[in-house]
Amino acid sequence: METQNHHHGNQHWHERDALLRRLTELDFMLVDLAMFLNTHPGEAAAVEEYNKVVCEADKVRSGYEKLVGPLCSFRSKNNAPTWIWPDEPWPWSREGNFSITEGEAR
Repeated sequence: METQNHHHGNQHWHERDALLRRLTELDFMLVDLAMFLNTHPGEAAAVEEYNKVVCEADKVRSGYEKLVGPLCSFRSKNNAPTWIWPDEPWPWSREGNFSITEGEAR
């Protein structure tokens, strides 16, 4: 019985490691694609590839979380045919924040 549990435990960690390895690869691809899209925002094929990788990473992340537990994530899908990150207000710009005294978005 102990041998079975020990073997099952090794299999669990092997699967966990494989999921983490794949997630690391996908996250690297996303960073690389994001840097490319920052300088080539009109490349629809790259945006499509970015979104595919986001979806695959979400599936791998979900598999990991079911097996091991939650991971902190900051990833999001680009919902336009062009790269919209540069068009959004930056956190340090006035329109990217709200006024504490007014309590409203600017």
